Amino acid sequence: MSSNTNQFPKLADQKVMPYQKYKPFKAIGLKDRTWPDRVIERAPRWCSVDLRDGNQALIEPMTPTEKQAMYDLLLGIGFKEIEVGFPAASQTDFDFVRKIIDEDLIPEDVTIQVLCQAREDLITRTIEAVSGARRVIFHLYNSTSTLQRRVVFGMSQAEIIGLATRATEMVKRYTQPLVDAGTDVVLEYSPESYTATEMDFAVEICTAVMAAWGPTPDKKIILNLPATVEMATPNIYADQLEYFMRALPNRDTAVISLHTHNDRGTGVAASELGLMAGADRIEGTLFGNGERTGNCDIITMAMNLFSQGIDPKLYLTDMARIVAVSEACTKIPVHVRQPYAGELVFTAFSGSHQDAIRKGMNHVESGSDGAWEVPYLPIDPADVGGSYRETVRVNSQSGKGGIAFILENYFDVHLPRELLLELSPLVQKESEADGGELKPARIWDAFIRELVEVTGPYHLIDYEVRSVSGEREHCQARVQVGDNELKIEGEGTGPIDAFVNALTLTLNESINVVDYQEYALNEGSQAKAISIIKIADSKANKCFGVGISPNTTTAAFKSIIAALNRLWR
Repeated sequence: MSSNTNQFPKLADQKVMPYQKYKPFKAIGLKDRTWPDRVIERAPRWCSVDLRDGNQALIEPMTPTEKQAMYDLLLGIGFKEIEVGFPAASQTDFDFVRKIIDEDLIPEDVTIQVLCQAREDLITRTIEAVSGARRVIFHLYNSTSTLQRRVVFGMSQAEIIGLATRATEMVKRYTQPLVDAGTDVVLEYSPESYTATEMDFAVEICTAVMAAWGPTPDKKIILNLPATVEMATPNIYADQLEYFMRALPNRDTAVISLHTHNDRGTGVAASELGLMAGADRIEGTLFGNGERTGNCDIITMAMNLFSQGIDPKLYLTDMARIVAVSEACTKIPVHVRQPYAGELVFTAFSGSHQDAIRKGMNHVESGSDGAWEVPYLPIDPADVGGSYRETVRVNSQSGKGGIAFILENYFDVHLPRELLLELSPLVQKESEADGGELKPARIWDAFIRELVEVTGPYHLIDYEVRSVSGEREHCQARVQVGDNELKIEGEGTGPIDAFVNALTLTLNESINVVDYQEYALNEGSQAKAISIIKIADSKANKCFGVGISPNTTTAAFKSIIAALNRLWR
């Protein structure tokens, strides 16, 4: 590829985007809105539409086996309302609805939902599909927007109301035998393209449907107000909803449900503001799968509630399994940055972030109030089946905090800050040469190579330590120095002092131990000691060394030899 940058015109020379083609969405006049002052305090009623809206959006719709796997997953997560298909539009959907009814695969506390257009033949076919179910939400819809009335249907407002009320009456009449047989039938009505419908007309048609159905406070209708196409900022949707609920007669006989799409990328935000505006119920899909840019992502919205200390009423602790089943059934990979579920959402590569996470985790572990407060981690990864160890990964952008986190959480090695400052650039250099992420094993190898098994002229062969007069110790050791094997001897106040004195007397190496720490790497019969020693020579040059051994004295002697080799190098 040519490196001539002249082939790319300057931004000032670019043509202007054809923005004049589009009209700004007109806000409604709701000057005394109250929803901004409200706080979401409980989870809504959730309804998964993965098996209908999510399925019809797939390049390859789910097979019966995949539909069953998705259905089982939704039950396991805890959904109590599941839209299981559009049985009048698809034989596969019809057969699946019959299967879960005939094989008694619907738990006692779960209600199935089926979608149906406002047409008599589709209504009767849908009723045939749900016959014998304990509880059914019959989801009836027709489009009400100004544009669709004009362009698609060529019908007036009165004609659209007539279509909706006649269909409602049919559903009521044709489901009566099911009701008589013991089925609990709830009507859900959606004025499709609600957000593009005149608000007064939306209220009028929903009021007419309610009159035809006859809901009561004890037997409510569900009015689903969809952002079939997301057309404006989420606050406009909230205004529309508050306006609607104020104007709707007999509000206490209706459950207000929302079904947002994500055309503008704010499907979750619109649903959240909709709850603040007074809605009761949310329809959506796992990870937002749906037509065009998708639906409201119920996983994200539920986890948002969870992160605010609200019970989401969904069980999402095994996020890895939820992702795996979803990907297998939809053939759509979950993005690595998908909120709460992506592979990298709890991962920090930045050095400053890693350092803050490391310190925050230590603070949480030592805290007393039990509250989760860790920089850059809005929730505890363990709550969705993750691991603390996955929060930090090292590449060329990482610093000492990331390396410390990996060593501490994968290998139980805690290095002093000064030594981390020495090790960090060495690991970073390796990452830059490699060009990508360094896995924990590579970082461990670098740690061993640079601080433990350090190449140099000195090597400890063996030693013997014994007590002598008073509290002094005598050390006799064999040390390889270059090509020579030397015997050294010395005394001191302890084994380390004796070994250092032996080195000084025999090798003419004037060294002093200026810092020393030792601790166990693990417990039980496999326990090893790690010794971290800092030495200084006669010229005040200082160097750390690390030794690891099941024997504490051996670990200390090895750390001195490693420090000597680093000093020599």
